[in-house]
Amino acid sequence: MKVLIIEDETAASENLIAMLQEIDPGIEVLKVLESVQQTVKWLTGNPAPDLIFMDIHLSDGSAFTLFQEIEVTVPIVFTTAYDQYALDAFTVNSIDYLLKPIKTSELKRALEKFKRWSKSDVMDYLERMLKMRPAASQKSEYLTSLLIPVKDKLMPVNMDDVACIYSTDRKTQIYLKSGKMMLYNRSLDSLIGNLDPTKFFRANKQYIVARDCVKEMVVWFDSRLLVSMPIELPEPLFVSKNKAAEFKNWITTN
Repeated sequence: MKVLIIEDETAASENLIAMLQEIDPGIEVLKVLESVQQTVKWLTGNPAPDLIFMDIHLSDGSAFTLFQEIEVTVPIVFTTAYDQYALDAFTVNSIDYLLKPIKTSELKRALEKFKRWSKSDVMDYLERMLKMRPAASQKSEYLTSLLIPVKDKLMPVNMDDVACIYSTDRKTQIYLKSGKMMLYNRSLDSLIGNLDPTKFFRANKQYIVARDCVKEMVVWFDSRLLVSMPIELPEPLFVSKNKAAEFKNWITTN
């Protein structure tokens, strides 16, 4: 069995690989991907695996945005630390839904369920998956502005004025090119899928950065990229080693 793992946390992907090999040494992990865009590129350029393990929260947004970009014709086992997404997972008829931290017994159950599927089960599954891809006329537009609450008012902010979006566990902050900071009430995960990917990049779990505000990049000692911007930031903006190549390609080709 050949599987693809889509997971942006290294520890989680390594743990999943170890569990799969323990359950069945014959399982071959073809690749570990960290984002929706990496997955789109890989699936369109490589033979399809037999099964996909996919985290719902990825570095560039919700895994469900994948179905808006390509036709996914491979059964999926969703994994996540957030059980409120179970209903969404089952609406695309996933093989199974595994809550982190994944238990060996539950992983075995998912694999056994997949192996029991008949050819007609797979065909029915693929038919349901194809319905997840909306028609071009139905595809939502990217956000061109945000409505920022300021006291008892809502202030429209043009996305062309946004330098970066920063988030911690407690709050999300919109930083404008003018240097002004504004509080916002949506998470980076919920935002990134609605932003134009040619203009905005999910640099890490804390930052979404605007392409035209990248002043320079410095290669750090551990191969991370330190990104400089023309405004003051709440903390240094690093692009991880795993995403550095993708980030440089985004800067130079879009």
